[in-house]
Amino acid sequence: MNIEHVAIWVDDLESMREFYVTYFDMVSNEKYTNVQKGFTSYFLTFGENRTRLELMNRPDVTEQPFNRGFHKGIAHLAISVGDKETVRLLTERLRTDRYEVVGEPRTTGDGYYESVVLDPEGNHIEITI
Repeated sequence: MNIEHVAIWVDDLESMREFYVTYFDMVSNEKYTNVQKGFTSYFLTFGENRTRLELMNRPDVTEQPFNRGFHKGIAHLAISVGDKETVRLLTERLRTDRYEVVGEPRTTGDGYYESVVLDPEGNHIEITI
């Protein structure tokens, strides 16, 4: 068994797609549109096991008045990049490109080497080895 995909509701489908494709080498499918429901989405694929991330938009899905990642439900998405140097370099690249780094590269108490950045809509992304 494996996780086939994780889905995220987003406001700006195109900027979120560009973020994940640019920084995490994901491959995007063509945009899916359901005109009747006002629904659009992309599936982004990465890795050998072909795990996918679905980015979805529908105008009637709105944000709740709380911080993403600090309420019950999915707290973060962890993406393994292979080694400590890649964690460090990607973190610096994102910082240079003006993305917010909320956790500097470090070894955590549970033994992970990671950093944490926010994607364009404030979702916590752990960059790990």
